[in-house]
Amino acid sequence: MNTKTYSISIPTSEKMSMMISLATMLGSGITLIEAAFSLLEDAKGNQKKILTVIKDDITQGKQLYLSFEKFPSVFDKVTINIIKASEESGTLDTTLKQIVQNIKKDTEFMDRIKSALYYPFFIMLVFIGMLLMILIVVIPKISTVFLSLRLELPLPTRILIFMSQFILKYTIPTVISFLLLSTIIFIIYKTKKRQLIQTILSLPLIRRLIVKIDLTRFTRNLSTLLKSAVTITSALELTEDIMINKDVKKTIHQCGSMVLAGKRLSDGLKLSKKYIPSIMIRIIESGEKSGTLEKSLEEVADYLDYELSGSLKAITTMMEPVMLVFVGIMIGGMMISIIAPIYGLISQVGGK
Repeated sequence: MNTKTYSISIPTSEKMSMMISLATMLGSGITLIEAAFSLLEDAKGNQKKILTVIKDDITQGKQLYLSFEKFPSVFDKVTINIIKASEESGTLDTTLKQIVQNIKKDTEFMDRIKSALYYPFFIMLVFIGMLLMILIVVIPKISTVFLSLRLELPLPTRILIFMSQFILKYTIPTVISFLLLSTIIFIIYKTKKRQLIQTILSLPLIRRLIVKIDLTRFTRNLSTLLKSAVTITSALELTEDIMINKDVKKTIHQCGSMVLAGKRLSDGLKLSKKYIPSIMIRIIESGEKSGTLEKSLEEVADYLDYELSGSLKAITTMMEPVMLVFVGIMIGGMMISIIAPIYGLISQVGGK
């Protein structure tokens, strides 16, 4: 039977609030249908639409995970299957709390990554802002003096004056051209998004980060799925779907095939030592031998999270002086282009 899906989404904070409320109410003995009606009273926007669908489905006797399946932009396959397993085992309230903790960890994790990656973009925006200010405010005033005195100007100074005059004389065409270029870039991004992302992800530094990010998410989600009594083969298939790096995807798929053949997860990971840290393999192998694989995976996730945080901090620390030096050189070069003719004029006047 086909299930109607909705393309709406809600902020992570709203999703966490909804799931915490559901978990608290269920833990207090309130039925799922009563909890849905209660949450609907204060819900707004897309959250209200989601709760309305949940309420209608539960009223018809459907399970919660079937409602979640209708909102793929809000609930991923891992969450849906964890909910499905918990409903079958009767541990929905505790599982919802566990999911919230995982969402919280993932959110904090991704926020740290975004903070590190947004830094260079912020610096470039500052540089572009300063460049425009110099071209629009400073250069026009100074160029008037230079041109009236008919000085022999250096090439960088002539370039700055040309850029300034062009922007001021053709302001509307320049703005239109900028908007048109931005639109073209946006269209290319939308139509060739996968190829562009793969190109970016293939860069050495970014690639290493993505592998660490994927391994952290893999171990954390696999641990949660196994705790929810999802079979290891199904859990590996689900985690494979949320990976970004193609090598990590291939490794997980390979592990799934080996587990189906009766081998252990660690045996599959050993075949990809180029991407998988040795300590991760050893901890997982130890967990398999002692029967505590879920706990071992959680420990690996915490270790990788800590290691990745250190890598991001190191990259950010390294990027800060590099970006500042770059901006300093560019701004300094422009200022020299402005000051050099003035200094030459002063020298000529002094000589006379």
